[in-house]
Amino acid sequence: MKIPILVAVVALLAVAAVGLYVTDFTAYLGNNPSTCNNCHVMDYVYEGWYHAGHQEWTTCNDCHTPHALIPKYFVKARSGYHHVSAFVLGNIPDAIRAKEASRQVVQENCIRCHSETVSNLDWEMGYTEEDAQRYCFECHRSAAHGERGISILPYKHTEENQ
Repeated sequence: MKIPILVAVVALLAVAAVGLYVTDFTAYLGNNPSTCNNCHVMDYVYEGWYHAGHQEWTTCNDCHTPHALIPKYFVKARSGYHHVSAFVLGNIPDAIRAKEASRQVVQENCIRCHSETVSNLDWEMGYTEEDAQRYCFECHRSAAHGERGISILPYKHTEENQ
């Protein structure tokens, strides 16, 4: 009775190992932006980042994942699960929209990198408490990914997709 269970466990581990190897799973643990561009729906996002101002200073993970080790890989695992589920089930959106948790992570990273600028905002120049409650990317939308709609790819952001 123990041999069939052992064979089943070994077979399951072999299938999992082959699957991880074939999908180049370890690439998703790193910080290379081209890994994020593996899926065609990310083409316009990657292209926008590549031609925008943040490309010289950041990678995808610098903005889209927490910087602490465990939260970073928790977010990567959760995002990976959503991406794989969408791919397997065929529910791939034309335009990817960040969930609230993702927006929070991006906001925290904006403030982390630009803390000196944020601390020097001149409230006497018209900034209000309401402004302080907004996400940085509401006003600075083109900073990380460039202007919307300039992609030459078929999955570009257009006014109709917003």
